[in-house]
Amino acid sequence: MKVDFDKLHKAFNPQVVAVVGDSKGNNFNWLNGQKSFKGKLYSVHTNPKSIEDIQALGIENFPSLADIPEPVDLAIVAVPRDATPSVLDDCIRKDVAAAHFFSAGFSETNTEEGITLERRLVKKAEKAGFHLIGPNCMGLFNPLVGIKQSEEQYTGVSGPLGFISQSGSIAIGFSLDAHIQGLDINKSVSFGNGVVVDSPDFLEYFGQDPEIKAIGMYLEGVKNGRRFLSVLREVAARKPVAIWKGGRTEEGGRATASHTGSLAASKIVWDAAVNQCGAIQVTSLEELIDTLKVFLFLPPIQGNRVAIAGGPGGHSVTATDIFAECGLNVPQLTEESYAELETFFGPVGGSYRNPIDSAGPVRRDMKRVMVIVAQDVHIDNLVYFVSTKPGWHFTPDQLKGAMDLLDNVKKKSSKPLMVVSMLYNPDAEKEIKDIMLNLQGMGIPVFLSFERCALALRNALQYYNNLRRRTG
Repeated sequence: MKVDFDKLHKAFNPQVVAVVGDSKGNNFNWLNGQKSFKGKLYSVHTNPKSIEDIQALGIENFPSLADIPEPVDLAIVAVPRDATPSVLDDCIRKDVAAAHFFSAGFSETNTEEGITLERRLVKKAEKAGFHLIGPNCMGLFNPLVGIKQSEEQYTGVSGPLGFISQSGSIAIGFSLDAHIQGLDINKSVSFGNGVVVDSPDFLEYFGQDPEIKAIGMYLEGVKNGRRFLSVLREVAARKPVAIWKGGRTEEGGRATASHTGSLAASKIVWDAAVNQCGAIQVTSLEELIDTLKVFLFLPPIQGNRVAIAGGPGGHSVTATDIFAECGLNVPQLTEESYAELETFFGPVGGSYRNPIDSAGPVRRDMKRVMVIVAQDVHIDNLVYFVSTKPGWHFTPDQLKGAMDLLDNVKKKSSKPLMVVSMLYNPDAEKEIKDIMLNLQGMGIPVFLSFERCALALRNALQYYNNLRRRTG
């Protein structure tokens, strides 16, 4: 079925939402979850007791979609699976822009009854050109308009991220974890079985959305590989796409079949195809968030040469190993830089070879050191270490000093600048978050370990190198 982006736009930016079949046994999760929705929210229910409880929530109920006195942009369907065909008929007759079917029990059960029922839904939807999202999914999230996949998600703000997920729990978890780390969703979808509107449809839609600057995906399988790769190739040429693939192992492949009814592709074939399309592959939620940070906060990565500064000797050594093992280079500086550093960098308590071991009294001159390093022609990227080791808490003046140092470097150099800030001290969790949000507000991404920083930088470099090869 050819997807109508105007209808998807209405579903992601609805003015009227109807929740069909939400129940008290489910704690009215869908109705309560949309309380922050800025448009009109209706319920559709026929159970008298449920209607009383729904009205007690302050939500108007109607016995059918047809009775709602205005057009409906999005229906959220939470009825038992046997009732889904009749609800779909109602959605089609009402000309709802799109419907998210939370209802489960279809092909993912690998039962004849579930598979047959899913085929009925597909046949009805495709015949009518109806945009069915799911089934077996958590649907849409647009924090700016207040449409949520789960009650605990945030609203009232909007970011530059699009997220497409086969899993509802991962879609919700990604939105919350990314938000804590200063990355906000623009639009997100959990599409579950994806029997009508599938991952390439959402990818194509997000690809043409000017508000979305980078796209993350969690996939367990694709139904139409040729179309998916064609869309991926086109979208990844215009904006970064990072994919976390579930079911990479034989055991994981079996799990995907019972989760969303997906068939896992051969890892070798999948890896080669996705890489050729110019997308980036990651293997965890943390790596996905970190990689998207680099895309959103930094200019295009030009090279693999890294200067590491701000840490004591042991951290400097281990950080060098970590970056080198990721295929990145920690080179010596130019002789001109060394000559300038020698004029004030004392030999006791530190080293300026790269990494810059800045323990002891050397730290007082780090602003001068970082400017010299940032201007060195042997360096493409800058990594600065900020520690919250027990006993190393930042005073307000120290924190301001670190911010001023990094702001000074950023103003004097266009090279990508990253910060690693490890959580040694559990009491410093708020401190780390404040550092992260403040620096990322300045366009400097913060990572919670050298490993996470190195992986993200490597992934971004791979994307930009692929893009340069493709565009000449």
